[in-house]
Amino acid sequence: MKKLDLFKLSLLIVSALFLQNTFAQEYVTWGLPDGAKGRLGRGWVSEIAFSPDGTRLAVASSIGIWFYDANTGAGLDLLTGHTGIVTSVAFSPDGDTLASGSEDGTVRLWEAHSGDHVLTLEGHTRHILSVAFSPDGTTLASGGWDRTVRLWDARNGNILQSLEGHTNEINVVTFSPDGSVLASGSQDSTIGLWDVSTGERLKTFEDRTWYLPSRGNLTDILCLAFSPDGSRLASAGSSEILMWDARSGENQITLSGHTGSVNSLAFTGDGGTIASGSFDGTIRLWNAWSGESTRTLEGHSFWVSSLALSRDGTTIASASLDSTVRFWNSHTGENTRTINGHTYGLGSVAFSPDGMTLAHGCADNAIRLWDTRFGANIGTLEGTVDPPHSIAFSPDGQLLASGGQNGTTYLWRPLTRERITSLQNQAGLIFSVAFSPDGNTLASASATVMDKNSTIHLWDVDTGIGLRALEGHTRAIYSVAFSPKGEILASGNQDNTVQLTDARTGERLQTIEGHRGDVFCVAFSPYGDILASGSQDNTIRLWNVNDGMFRQSLEGHTADVFALAFSPDGDLIASGGRDNTVRVWHARSGRLLETYEGHTRSVRSVGFSPDGNLLATGSTDGTILLWEPRLFTPWGDIKSMGVVDATVRMHNHPAANVPIPAESSLLPNYPNPFNPETWIPYQLAEAAKVTITIYDGNGHRVRALTVGHQPAGIYRSRHRAAYWNGRNQQGEPVASGMYFCTLTAGDFAATRKMLVNK
Repeated sequence: MKKLDLFKLSLLIVSALFLQNTFAQEYVTWGLPDGAKGRLGRGWVSEIAFSPDGTRLAVASSIGIWFYDANTGAGLDLLTGHTGIVTSVAFSPDGDTLASGSEDGTVRLWEAHSGDHVLTLEGHTRHILSVAFSPDGTTLASGGWDRTVRLWDARNGNILQSLEGHTNEINVVTFSPDGSVLASGSQDSTIGLWDVSTGERLKTFEDRTWYLPSRGNLTDILCLAFSPDGSRLASAGSSEILMWDARSGENQITLSGHTGSVNSLAFTGDGGTIASGSFDGTIRLWNAWSGESTRTLEGHSFWVSSLALSRDGTTIASASLDSTVRFWNSHTGENTRTINGHTYGLGSVAFSPDGMTLAHGCADNAIRLWDTRFGANIGTLEGTVDPPHSIAFSPDGQLLASGGQNGTTYLWRPLTRERITSLQNQAGLIFSVAFSPDGNTLASASATVMDKNSTIHLWDVDTGIGLRALEGHTRAIYSVAFSPKGEILASGNQDNTVQLTDARTGERLQTIEGHRGDVFCVAFSPYGDILASGSQDNTIRLWNVNDGMFRQSLEGHTADVFALAFSPDGDLIASGGRDNTVRVWHARSGRLLETYEGHTRSVRSVGFSPDGNLLATGSTDGTILLWEPRLFTPWGDIKSMGVVDATVRMHNHPAANVPIPAESSLLPNYPNPFNPETWIPYQLAEAAKVTITIYDGNGHRVRALTVGHQPAGIYRSRHRAAYWNGRNQQGEPVASGMYFCTLTAGDFAATRKMLVNK
């Protein structure tokens, strides 16, 4: 074998090993949206269903449909394509087809073994909440927010019937065992029975004694199940399960014992036992004739959102908002397997200062820690009584702060998973926490909508003693941020203003007005000269910090802007919002560079890694997506946009604290091998005119990249390093092989190898 072939082979092996180590858990790269590098968390679970042969479990989640091996719990596949949360899944009786309903208003049919998308059924005008196959597999039923039930030909997707009559949303549909009758349960507290062949409404079951104690209203019908012989129909929505005679509509028996709403029901094959899953976190097995509770399965720490019974009745699968899917032996009650990684309602994300750990807060009251190199969940911080809405690492990475709903701010040691103190001196929800740059002070901001005296509290991190309460805010405070030197504290407020306060004295410095809606997020540039604010008015506004003057407005989001972050070098601004998108902007020109789509719900948090190479975005869909933000044009092309001079002035800003390397060097390009593009990082000990020249293996010049005059500094991240698109000076793609890049910066010159592998 030739030396070059051996070299290429070794590089490919190293590259493959690197990719495996970068995301050791393979599922983090399944079904990614365009531009995403990885996904942490599997989203929260809406519904689960066993395949007819009992070998697979389909999980409808906030990001797609997961398939698991029912015997081992191993992940098999992730099906994506819906643009909203997947709310319901159902296998055809032969197991060959899977149907899914979504908040995007469509039903999709999939080939269940290969995962191929077969058909999209359109007709509903709003969210779909439930889908079900008829026993012979020829008809599919769907119901949802538009108050209609639709019957479809499952073979070609044609609509057969549209059933109308419910006065509120339809939560569940199910066929009788012989397929002649369809039952539908609604938020109007009624159960409708329909003739499948004619669409006629045969009967309405209604019990006006059902009340939700907390609301004083008639309860929703959340779940329905026919007995195997079709003679009985079980329904639930409150904590009680009602058993009806399916022909007469008579309420035969009531099953009582759950302390929370029941949202999932299933009969065993012989009809003698019924299983129920509840918001009280338990699964109960009942004698379906006497109503006696025969067994309670405990282990979930949060709501049970769905359960499914295997066809032989020996295995129960349950999904919970505690981020797990569990398998149980129905005879012994033993929890036989647990699938972890499903996450619910992310509120905030934060990188550790070394970039190795990513933390996020969940609606199940926990904070989860992830290794950013391997995509592995490395720990969970537990011990709060409410969801952490905001989290922040201390500058040295030794502490993590979190703020929750009951007015308490917590301090943790993430390395030991230890909670070290609770700071409680505020009413309402703690929407934002921030460490000062020296790590000695913590700010926590409250959002008490009804209270006219919302405050920011400053705490001594070492002692936990309150230093100062910054009062005078007339409405809720949604966000706080320290300036890079720690002298100024900015806050975004419900009264449409941004407040700047002296962090040392508590003196109000400025009130910045201009937004036409609540200000949800604020962020300082790394150099402290620019403040960005995101608002309910769908805009991001940039302000001069020294005088509060308006600079420019960044427009493109179509709904509230909830999150903002500057890249570490200040060149980029990332934003996320209610329109489910992430946007990346050039900070000085205001130009929109990239729009990332892939989250299925609001983006509530964004954060750059310390080197600027990764952008993490957290969403209420229960996942974190990792992106690699980059400019699409090389530096030589940016000069024509008229922004290079502004960038240079920014780096030389007197307030900047830009690290200057001791010596200039050319760093390894990445990726390497590559096809077709690569980034060439370098560092400069002093300002110089930079040129990068690409040569082929024979020493012939291929391309010259004129970077231009650059100040001293580190040019390592993708939006600062030199960029080569793999084309020669004439714009033609280069061939595979070895290439050399030479960096010339003043009197300094260095050369490195690169490999194009096509």
